[in-house]
Amino acid sequence: MPSWNQILARVQEPPQGIINIQKLDLIKNDYIAKLSSYRNRNLITYYSGWLYRQTQDTSINDKDINAFMAAIHGMDRSKGLDLVLHTPGGEITATEQIINYLHSCFNDVTVIVPHMAMSAGSLISVSCDQIIMGRQSCLGPFDPQSGGVACQSVLKEFEKAKADLKDNPQALGLWQVIVNKYPPTFIHSCEQAIELTEELANKILNKIVLQKENLDVIKKAFNDNTESKTHSRHFSIEKLKKLGLNVIALEDDQNLQELVLSLHHCYTILLENMPVVKCVESNAGGKFIVTQQMIPTPTIPRK
Repeated sequence: MPSWNQILARVQEPPQGIINIQKLDLIKNDYIAKLSSYRNRNLITYYSGWLYRQTQDTSINDKDINAFMAAIHGMDRSKGLDLVLHTPGGEITATEQIINYLHSCFNDVTVIVPHMAMSAGSLISVSCDQIIMGRQSCLGPFDPQSGGVACQSVLKEFEKAKADLKDNPQALGLWQVIVNKYPPTFIHSCEQAIELTEELANKILNKIVLQKENLDVIKKAFNDNTESKTHSRHFSIEKLKKLGLNVIALEDDQNLQELVLSLHHCYTILLENMPVVKCVESNAGGKFIVTQQMIPTPTIPRK
């Protein structure tokens, strides 16, 4: 298996070391074809560049359904689908649509997580029939967020304020400062986001988890921030296995590991060196790429 540095060396042009994107694209496409052929399944890669740049489009959103439509076009849907997923998560409603769409197109969906599938990405992963991930891979909690703030924490803080004021009215001024920072209807919006996430999580987990006791444990781990403490918490393959999810170690198949990680290296080189925000591709030739608008550096006119 070529390392990240070895693939980088293959696509750099001497002497400046500039990345040859055409050469990188050929290598990447070759690994997509090889991975699909090795598994004898359809393959979609979904990669977000959030680790390298922060824009709204790095998250899962309603535009992504067009990406999946382009990726699936022309596939033999009887073969099942492997989804290589790398994402920070995103909008819960867009995530629900993607899950419904993928499972309406394929009876068998496996997710492969080379590195990270967080938040709504974890929800997509848990909805699949099987999760393949390595020692370096992780999922994360999918408790809802609003503007980067945990909705469950907002409600807990509000309940704490009410309890505190009941016993200590003198604390009104302090709590006013805190609560006044909330925008109008923020608390109600947090309540609705929690209800929607729980509804979707129940719908997904009730399909894949047969034992009630396992269902409660999995829901608590993923959707209760009292358990996870922070939305960025990383869930390893060992933890997911203990929760009872159908998780397969990438290391169990050396050939599969080499193909997945080599493909992953290609995407990380692409995302780090080009203004690519999101890249969705398939073995059927589908391609959907979102690029960041490059802002020109203003020039100072000469006098």
